[in-house]
Amino acid sequence: MMLLQIAVLLSSISFLAYVADYFRSPHMKNEFERFGMAKLGLFIIVLQFLGALGLLVGLWFQPILTLASLGLALLMLSGLILRRRSKDSLWVSLPALFFFGLNGYICWASLALQS
Repeated sequence: MMLLQIAVLLSSISFLAYVADYFRSPHMKNEFERFGMAKLGLFIIVLQFLGALGLLVGLWFQPILTLASLGLALLMLSGLILRRRSKDSLWVSLPALFFFGLNGYICWASLALQS
């Protein structure tokens, strides 16, 4: 259980930091433009914010944890696919791969706790 809590805190804090960086750093917005997704950038950031909050709420309400981690894992899987199509290197794609795996683990562990 402690590993799950650490994973949740790591993921939620990381996503909240990424959301903050979107509003502070022009680099984040440039990445969305580079992918041809400038109009979806804010929507994706809102989804990441809600996912990060959902992870924290999910520490007390298990079904929210499952939904939030599944949503974030799917966002990261989409990000991986987008990065591969853009021919980004594996090194640049590693954060998306890491957070896909981390949130996949959180989802799996939260489902295991519910059964």
